[in-house]
Amino acid sequence: MAVEEKLAAELRRRAKDGPLPCAAAFAIAEELGIPRIRVGQAADELGIKITACQLGCFGGTKQKH
Repeated sequence: MAVEEKLAAELRRRAKDGPLPCAAAFAIAEELGIPRIRVGQAADELGIKITACQLGCFGGTKQKH
């Protein structure tokens, strides 16, 4: 199975109950050896929402600077 197919399958599997936590997206990138941005792009392409963003970008807690 090609990396893109593995990525799509893993995103669907982990997001089967709804949105995908950011930490899970980071883990997928690490496991597949691909950039995190590619995981985000694939999630967008598949219509999968990313939540609990560790950077505060996607439903995470925004910190004041």
